[in-house]
Amino acid sequence: MMKLKAPPVVSEINVTPMVDVMLVVLIIFMVITPMLSKTIPVNLVKTYNPIKMAEADKEDAVIVAVTRDGKLFISPGNSLIPVDQLGSKVKDLQTNRTDKTVYLKADARARFESVTDAIDALRTAGVDQLGLLTEEIQDKKKGLNL
Repeated sequence: MMKLKAPPVVSEINVTPMVDVMLVVLIIFMVITPMLSKTIPVNLVKTYNPIKMAEADKEDAVIVAVTRDGKLFISPGNSLIPVDQLGSKVKDLQTNRTDKTVYLKADARARFESVTDAIDALRTAGVDQLGLLTEEIQDKKKGLNL
């Protein structure tokens, strides 16, 4: 009876399973990442000297977003809300909070009327501290026409 010889030892690393796993993980991250967005996409108004509002980046900050088409979203939760219910919802969110600031971010192309309606609803609800979120213009030389 003849002994069978074992195949020669392969000293190279087989990377195919690792590449397969990495591609699956990449696809999962590509699908999940847009769902993790915490805020409504809004093209903010650009200004030269914005005031830094670090509190607006907190997880539990009350942010009202006005989109280009005039829809109102309130976070935390990113829920669509009509203007007439905005005041009561903000009051509910501000109970038992030390920071009573509400942040408003409006699209640069939103109608002025929808932004003022949101501000009026917030002021009527008793909001005293209102922060307007803007974006800083990076190149100040391009904006100056002297």
